Amino acid sequence: MVETSQTAPPDGMRAGQNADAGPGGRSWTGPGAAPAPGAAMEKAGGPLTGVRVLELGSLIAGPFAGRQLADFGAEVIKIESPDRPDPMREWGRARMHGHTLWWSVQSRGKKCVTLDLKSPRGRELFLELCREADVILENFRPGTLEKLGLAPDVLWQGNPGLVIARVSGYGQTGPDANKPGYASVAEARGGLRHLNGYPDQAPPRTGISLGDSLASLYALQGILLALYWRDARGGTGQVVDVSLVEACFSLLESAVPDYAAQGIVPGPSGSGLKGIAPSNIFRSSDGKWVVIAANQDSVFVRLAAAMGTPELASDPLYSNHASRGVNQEALEQLIAEWAARFNHSELVACLDRHAVPNSTVSTIEDIFEDPQLRARGMLVEVPDEQLGAVVQPGVIPKLSRTSGGIAWNGPLSPGSHNSDVYGGLLKLNGEELQHAKDEGAI
Repeated sequence: MVETSQTAPPDGMRAGQNADAGPGGRSWTGPGAAPAPGAAMEKAGGPLTGVRVLELGSLIAGPFAGRQLADFGAEVIKIESPDRPDPMREWGRARMHGHTLWWSVQSRGKKCVTLDLKSPRGRELFLELCREADVILENFRPGTLEKLGLAPDVLWQGNPGLVIARVSGYGQTGPDANKPGYASVAEARGGLRHLNGYPDQAPPRTGISLGDSLASLYALQGILLALYWRDARGGTGQVVDVSLVEACFSLLESAVPDYAAQGIVPGPSGSGLKGIAPSNIFRSSDGKWVVIAANQDSVFVRLAAAMGTPELASDPLYSNHASRGVNQEALEQLIAEWAARFNHSELVACLDRHAVPNSTVSTIEDIFEDPQLRARGMLVEVPDEQLGAVVQPGVIPKLSRTSGGIAWNGPLSPGSHNSDVYGGLLKLNGEELQHAKDEGAI
């Protein structure tokens, strides 16, 4: 269970520090569900406490990495333009009191300030912030920082240890570097889209911005690698260059050596994988799909026993991985006919008794009722003074000694932390703050 605080910390306190707040968020149990076991742990600060991140950019690629850094204690200062805040504030289906809930998740634990990087005073303030920061995280089109007069070489003059993570469609170099890139485009260019769907049909997209999130995970990885090299190995700051296309391409498994050696071009395989059997979805009598993954020889023996046909495991047609691949269609038809005799609860229970890997294909409604996810603290209710509470996905990975946590929901108003950051961190007095505001710098 993850403890969270209800509000932003007092001025000057870094994200992830314990302000002796009372109990905050709780693991979601849902109507009629059993309470999550155990008491809320006292949050002692995540492993990134003391790391300060300036988050530029918008939407998902980049800010998703910022969210994870904040989850583990980094002080993430999200910078938005005074007249053009992050469009993510308006993304998502559900709204409460005029605000979308996705913003509360994507910007949780972050301090939000406004700053116009195009104004002279805005650039001055940004350079001051950079001198106090460890990381810059941006997902502008390549060349944007340079046009603003804020190229890495300029930023390193004031802070040689600054790690600059840059997330873009195609990377900072190459003939397509300046092209705009979105998740759907990257998934297509990187080869993922071609592998999705069914043969001879238009390749569908996944119902999420997968390419953006993948790139953010690589950005997070790169930031941590760069910080380790800087702090543990005596290195300096450097650029972490992440491409959405390359992030998608990196997941193609054996496609590269297979094509290079024998010209093999893998294609979409529907709900299973050609030659891997049984590992597919099968429909129960009440219309729910259940994944049954028993392609390993020893597991197939257990599936055959669960089906009441143990002789299948010794049948030459199905007795080993290769033969099951050759006879995949006939085998999957036998399993489909068997599975259709049970409702999904009965089917899952039978498979579980025989230790056959399986799962109902879960909707979000199913996930809210999942006792395993509840026990792992993966549904967390975070209090909010304006919204009441927002149920959010929990923090991963789970660390045994330096647990992460959700400090607060994404601040609903742009510039919520202007006084905290500019007054507390940069020591601007009230008159200086007002002057910067009058200039349009913040």
